[in-house]
Formats: sequence, structure tokens, C-alpha cells
Amino acid sequence: MLTDPIADMLARIRNAARVHHPQVTCPSSRLKLGVAKVLKDEGYVTDAHVEAREGKPHLVLELRYRDDGSSVIDGIRRVSKPGRRVYVGAREIWKVRNGLGISVISTSKGILSDAGAREASIGGEVVCEVW
Repeated sequence: MLTDPIADMLARIRNAARVHHPQVTCPSSRLKLGVAKVLKDEGYVTDAHVEAREGKPHLVLELRYRDDGSSVIDGIRRVSKPGRRVYVGAREIWKVRNGLGISVISTSKGILSDAGAREASIGGEVVCEVW
């Protein structure tokens, strides 16, 4: 049994991007789907959808690569962990890699990128960082 399903999803994405797999699958949840939609909106993955496999929903992410074959995702890291949750206010949201990356934040308005949370002037739990 997994104790941190979000970290498992991020590890699957990281590993698949390093070996240039075209897609990655993982068990689906609403939080994972929200993170995947933010990654899609920000251009880190080309598509994110849910498929039924063996009677259970699975999240399928189509990874995106540059023209030279390198992955668009250079790094991905879990910030808020089960043992230590990280919450930020609207004014405390930091920029990832001086604006070259994004933070995925779980807010009361849903899962948003750091720019979306700043624009909505809302804080929340920092789920992960992607650059």
C-alpha cells in the first residue's frame, strides 16, 4: 500500500521522462487529475486523461519533448509531504527557479499553478514544484 500516492505519481513522471517514454500511467484520483491538468495547462505534458483499465480508473499522461529529444520536464519534486505539510499565503508564494518553473498549489478554489494562485490572491498547500 502506498503512503504517498502523489509522490508515486511524480516519481513515475520523472522516471518516464528520463528514459523518453511517450506516456506514463498511474492509478487515478481527483487530486492527481488536478495536478495533471495544471501540468497540461502549463505545457509540461501534451495530454492527460482517465482510462478504465482492469475495471479501475488510470490516469494517462502523454509526456512532451523538445525538438532535440530532451524532456520538457527537467525536474519535479514533492514539496508538501505526509509528515510535513507546507502551506503558503497568497503573498508568500515563491517563484520556482526564478520563474522558469511552476508550483502546483492546492487551494480552496481547486488545484492551481503558482501564477494562478497569485492572480486569484489565494494561498494553500504547495503540492509540488516542476521545472
